[in-house]
Amino acid sequence: MTGKLGPEALAEVLAATGADDAAVDTGPAYGEDAAAIDLDGADSTLVVAADPLSLAADAVGELAVHVACNDVAASGADPRWLTHTLFLPDDDPDRRRTVTDQVDATARELGVAIVGGHTEVLPSLERPLCSMTALGTTDRFVSSGGAEPGDRLLLTKGAGIEATAILATDFREECAEAGVPEATLDAAAGFLDEVSVVPDAAAVRDAASAMHDPTEGGLLTALVETASASGTVVSVERDRVPVRPETEACCDALGVDPLATFGSGALLAAVPPERVAEATDALAAVGIAVGEIGEVRAAGDDGSGSDPGAGTVLLDGDRIDEAPRDELYPLWE
Repeated sequence: MTGKLGPEALAEVLAATGADDAAVDTGPAYGEDAAAIDLDGADSTLVVAADPLSLAADAVGELAVHVACNDVAASGADPRWLTHTLFLPDDDPDRRRTVTDQVDATARELGVAIVGGHTEVLPSLERPLCSMTALGTTDRFVSSGGAEPGDRLLLTKGAGIEATAILATDFREECAEAGVPEATLDAAAGFLDEVSVVPDAAAVRDAASAMHDPTEGGLLTALVETASASGTVVSVERDRVPVRPETEACCDALGVDPLATFGSGALLAAVPPERVAEATDALAAVGIAVGEIGEVRAAGDDGSGSDPGAGTVLLDGDRIDEAPRDELYPLWE
């Protein structure tokens, strides 16, 4: 049935409110279309980010929360609130409960309160679609466009973390048929537990001049976006990019470039050279691995006289001027 959920089904969705937060004056409730959040005493900047997620069928609720909160964290803020718009292909209570339980548990883990949203059944959909809006506060907003020539580029955890988890779950059978061992697939599926960059960003934000959360299109897209936003050129060496063995195995099996596919779980940060040690030490203190993968250069500076413009990525010296299409899409199609 197309349209809004009935009262009983809606009550299940409204009951998933994430963490308790005293600043929420009016949260999710039947008949309420907006949330009221008391910002008295909060930091000076409210950061808001929105993202939809639909293709990762097995963990759509969990990933949707992380993807939205990651964008807020990568801007230097602490995510505090979420609104959740959920479109379901049918009124199957088990499917609905699976998604809302994932959303609720993940938000509680991050300490984020779900303050509102909207839910409908749309039979034209093939799978659930979660659209999240995350909000948080900070006293120092860190943009993707803050990178400066001379900054070093750091990447936490590794490329393709989110894609690895998707391949090991939604495409597990295909990976197994291509020769990926069951133990490797089990470990890769566990990468779902690592797609948050909230702790990564909290550790490095004081030292960073820019931060970005690689999502669709992976690290290469994040590099193009960072270079474009900051009016710079970024130079990266592929063999310096951390890629986990499970990621290599799953991506190689299905012909996916780990640098050009869903990358939630890694944080890209541009850090002045004199603060790199500070940033890496802060990450090490919370148990987060990091690699220095390249540097930021002024537009027109690639060391070869080819005069690359702002927004250019140099990968092992080869120019990339446009963000690639994510290499998981052909698998879904």
